[in-house]
Amino acid sequence: MKKRYVQVGTGGRARFYYDAIATTFKETSEIVGFCDLSQTRMDYANRRLEENGHPAVPTYIYTDFEKMLDETKPDFVIVTSVDRTHDHYITTAMEKGYDVITEKPMTIDEKKAQEIIDCQKRTGRNLRVTFNYRYAPHNSKIRELIAAGTIGDVFSVHFEWLLNTKHGADYFRRWHRNKYNSGGLLVHKSTHHFDLVNFWLGTTPQTVFAFGDLNFYGMKNAEKRGMHNFYYRATGNPVAQDDPFALDLNSSPDLKALYLDAEKDSGYLRDRSVFSDDISIEDTMSVLVKYNNGAQMSYSLNAYQPWEGYNVVFNGSRGRIEMKVVESSYVNAGGKQENEGAAKIKSIKVFPMFGAPYEVEIEEKNGGHGGGDPVLLNDIFGVPEEDPLHRAAGLKDGAMSILTGVAANKAIASGLPVKISDLVDFHEE
Repeated sequence: MKKRYVQVGTGGRARFYYDAIATTFKETSEIVGFCDLSQTRMDYANRRLEENGHPAVPTYIYTDFEKMLDETKPDFVIVTSVDRTHDHYITTAMEKGYDVITEKPMTIDEKKAQEIIDCQKRTGRNLRVTFNYRYAPHNSKIRELIAAGTIGDVFSVHFEWLLNTKHGADYFRRWHRNKYNSGGLLVHKSTHHFDLVNFWLGTTPQTVFAFGDLNFYGMKNAEKRGMHNFYYRATGNPVAQDDPFALDLNSSPDLKALYLDAEKDSGYLRDRSVFSDDISIEDTMSVLVKYNNGAQMSYSLNAYQPWEGYNVVFNGSRGRIEMKVVESSYVNAGGKQENEGAAKIKSIKVFPMFGAPYEVEIEEKNGGHGGGDPVLLNDIFGVPEEDPLHRAAGLKDGAMSILTGVAANKAIASGLPVKISDLVDFHEE
């Protein structure tokens, strides 16, 4: 019997889930309802379902979320709405007796995280957070190497993530540009990275300190970047023609259908100038973390680099591991989704303390997020294979990944270190 899913939030990222159900996993899964602010976007989602041989499903405006649950009676609720609304849909679904699958980040601050934690304890429902980077072969290999004691006890990690001026700039056009919506990049984007470190080291964060600034984007930096003609939005605007950061929503059929055509009922402008004066997130961030197992991490995220990817170094009692990954860049909903974040170059090198360095062989897999997407999707919608690495992430994983970013935001604001234990209570005995 097929598992039944409803999905709330039908923007660009939502396609990752409902396309997979309608195609690869049509024998095991089916969509039975969509919920969104925009009827136009839900109509687009239904057209994609029908193009893939899946029947169109009932649609519900966002205020009728509970009505959708009552009428469709799904097995699972998929949450792919704006980050700040995740907690509402997660807790509402749990209170009505449903298990939930949510896009990262689980939520954006400690208050909302506590509400989800309390609700899960009260209802006993299950929450799955979709950390696809865990499933990428190179990231899984790091977990294997560390767990096997390849470099002994890991004492420190240096993690550098680079967003280039195609993908990185996109966060400053969209709703993510406002911390009220996204929690900033240290929550929305870095949740992936902080989760990876928790996963790799098998530990959780203890104390966090951070710095952050808006150095490249934003109106205060426009003159430095050579932007002398300001504009509100790019599409159809001749002033934006000379801006290499401008996004024309007519440039892609999907961007037009999901956003430009949906403006009449969503009110959302997807093509704002990255040099606007109302951006409240940082583009340059440095974070220090002390973990409960004694390890330390120095982390940086910069959103205006010439290439996309990351460098990670692990220093241990028996040696060192270095990993470099160069990823393909993309604009969300503006290209072939299956290639988002695909690793073009990846290498892992081990430096034993008393031995010759050597390269580690990495399994090659196709798909987005370094080959992790297809494995994650099968784990959710297909027939999961046995996983000795325990890559499926639950509520505590989702909470611990965002709490590093939440604590970093607080440290930036206060200039003081923040203890994770002061943010939430997991009600653990």
